[in-house]
Amino acid sequence: MGMKIFLNGEFVDRSEAKISVFDHGLLYGDGVFEGIRSYNRRVFRLREHIDRLYEGARYIRLDIQMEKKVLEDKIIEALKLNDLSDAYIRVVVTRGEGDLGLDPRKCGKPTIFIIADKIKLYPEELYIKGMPITIAGTRRNHPASIDPRIKSLNYLNNILARIEAIDAGVEEALMMSIDGNVVECTGDNIFVVKDDKLMTPPSEMGALKGVTQGVVMEIASEMELSAEHRVMTPEDVLFSDECFLTGTAAEIIPVVSIDGNVIGSGKPGKITMRLIKAYHELTLKEGVAY
Repeated sequence: MGMKIFLNGEFVDRSEAKISVFDHGLLYGDGVFEGIRSYNRRVFRLREHIDRLYEGARYIRLDIQMEKKVLEDKIIEALKLNDLSDAYIRVVVTRGEGDLGLDPRKCGKPTIFIIADKIKLYPEELYIKGMPITIAGTRRNHPASIDPRIKSLNYLNNILARIEAIDAGVEEALMMSIDGNVVECTGDNIFVVKDDKLMTPPSEMGALKGVTQGVVMEIASEMELSAEHRVMTPEDVLFSDECFLTGTAAEIIPVVSIDGNVIGSGKPGKITMRLIKAYHELTLKEGVAY
């Protein structure tokens, strides 16, 4: 059986999952999305992701026109129809079909689609040996321009920085704020460990408030490790004891160098590895079963 995709109220074959060229999600990146994971037939942190989706939509004045519970049920149905035990779910809501102008009032109803599939973001060896990254010259959007709470369809800022990573021969790039402080990587939040304390930049710097980032803070608290949001400079990262990235797709991945400068011992740190183990254990026992 081929992949089934939810599109505007019904499940269709992948080849039939089509939207209009006049959709404002395509024309202007006008919309919001979420990436969600399921493990062992349990959807991890489903409500947190759905809440963030609706919050972002509300901020850009986009009425999803579907109750949260209905959307959650459709996500579960997508997983069942595609017989996926461990999956990555992409939920997308666009402004919908309009005309060639910017006016959102011309878009009658939103386009909603759900894709349930597999994802492998980084090579397995990087989770074992750690990942080198670069610092991008492309600065992160200023929070006064694009609120960091919005996981919008316009990812060009991130993509330009990811191109810099590719040019540097690495998988990720660290993005700075306009005034040179650490914000996040192109697709992941960043943490450092210094003197057994965890630190991650606050969303006010322009970083997306990550669901996985929040889970790591919870796990750290249970481990009686100090964890806080703090404004950080590139030097704070370079001279930290450990560094790692977090994201729904990436999970937790160690970072061992930046632009060739070694962080800590140059290997994944002990606290990072403890967090990875605890995170994996949590994903297998917590979540919405299907």
